[in-house]
Amino acid sequence: MTASWRFSALGDRHRAMGSNLEDWSGMGTAWTYDKDQEEEYLAIRTKAGFMDVSGLKKVHVTGPHASHVIDRATTRNPEKIKPGRSSYACMLNDEGKFVDDCVIYRMGPNSWMVVHGSGQGHEQLTMAATGREVDIRFDDNLHDISLQGPLAVDFLEKHGVPGIRDVAYFSHIHTTLWDKPVTISRTGYTGERGYEIFCRAQDAPEIWDTLVEKGADMGIIPTRFTTLDWLRAESYLLFFPYDNSDMYPFENEKHGDTLWELGLDFTVSKGKTGFHGAEEHYRLQGKERFKIYGVKLEGTEPADEGAPLLQDGKQVGVVTIGMYSSLNKHNVGIARMPVNCAVDGTKLSVKNKSGEVPCIAHSMPFYDVDKKRRTAKG
Repeated sequence: MTASWRFSALGDRHRAMGSNLEDWSGMGTAWTYDKDQEEEYLAIRTKAGFMDVSGLKKVHVTGPHASHVIDRATTRNPEKIKPGRSSYACMLNDEGKFVDDCVIYRMGPNSWMVVHGSGQGHEQLTMAATGREVDIRFDDNLHDISLQGPLAVDFLEKHGVPGIRDVAYFSHIHTTLWDKPVTISRTGYTGERGYEIFCRAQDAPEIWDTLVEKGADMGIIPTRFTTLDWLRAESYLLFFPYDNSDMYPFENEKHGDTLWELGLDFTVSKGKTGFHGAEEHYRLQGKERFKIYGVKLEGTEPADEGAPLLQDGKQVGVVTIGMYSSLNKHNVGIARMPVNCAVDGTKLSVKNKSGEVPCIAHSMPFYDVDKKRRTAKG
């Protein structure tokens, strides 16, 4: 494990399954287990699996000016978010470039929780809070166990979570699970119907162990953090900085991608102005230097992470993540490519270490295109 300053209460569980607790966002995280990763992918797609995503940063924003702070720091209109609901949003810098994404949870009239990844979310909120009557509190006691897959709702109903079938997509409830106080949110990062279980650090090991014990009969198993890469590649879920110019810098300019380039412009509430970077965001529309777009490869050998994307033998982009699905029988990836290549059917190729693989540009997501699985009711 590299030098981490944040620690999961589930670290011993991950070590017992073979993890070295690689660093992500300052927390030792289970990137590897001593078992078959394909089994984990298939469990989440066909049954359910659970993983420790406590490395996500949880920030409580409370007080009379809390809504103003979130309005300034993010692309969403917080007043449109009702208590018990949440919304996916982005954060920008002065240049209108992406610096983080987040989920905004409204806990009450003046109480919010913002959950973000390894970008500058906490800093953006703190900056927007200057001079305001608001409390910004980082919370690593709150752990996050993500239970994802089509059987997740059946499992939680079976184990006594009242009204779990009525919890709509991007909603959350305060309840108990095995007599432990939890907040259960119908969110996730897999493209499946899933739930995030927010719990206290002291309760996380017992909840995890009970999931292991009681989930086994339904084929519900623990999964490593990096299984998300397989799931996100076919579900069009970006992962900062691994799809961004922070990882794949421009040749003659500093890093930073626009929402138009990343396909995340939908996160800006209609007509919203005044958020950090708003003027530049709108000015940069139509000035895309590249597009995030999908690729579909021939055969079953997935694209290497960071593999060059070629057109007529010349590199024009890069594949940021690739996967072959034995379940869905497709070989797909997420790529950074020229705007004129981001058209379905454009002929390209991927230069893997083992050789060149033909592919075509293809719109995303590749899986559950209409998003009916993750948004299902009842």
